[in-house]
Amino acid sequence: MRGKQAPKRKIKGDSQYNDVQIAKFINYVMRNGKKSIAEKIVYGCFDIIKEKTKQDPRHIFSKALKQVMPLLEVRTRKIGGVHYQIPYQVKSERRFTLGCKWIIEAARKSKGKSMKEKLANEIFAAINNEGAAIKKKEDVYKMAVANKAFAHFAK
Repeated sequence: MRGKQAPKRKIKGDSQYNDVQIAKFINYVMRNGKKSIAEKIVYGCFDIIKEKTKQDPRHIFSKALKQVMPLLEVRTRKIGGVHYQIPYQVKSERRFTLGCKWIIEAARKSKGKSMKEKLANEIFAAINNEGAAIKKKEDVYKMAVANKAFAHFAK
């Protein structure tokens, strides 16, 4: 790696809840720099959650994220000309990032409805331990467990 690593930037909380996690989630939803549209999608999703559950949507969101965040992942490493899938524990920051991205990706892939409805449905599915984001987490975990024999190659 050349040069020095870029400094970590402080992210301010979002405009409605003043929560850093929600602000990051909005940034992950955002496409082509259209932050106002991403905010409308996320806040619309939170309104749907609040309407259906009569609970604080931040609590529901964090609960869904905890269900989706992975514990283990595999990384490819070349040793002696052979590529190995080596299981690693996932750091907390990356766990959050992966969880958010999997929820958003699953919502984008589902058909019909508006994005805020698809996002709300995916969050409800994650709470109930079902849906595409949970399936992705389980697939990654199974891959890590299947390659447990190569764990000694991890640094």
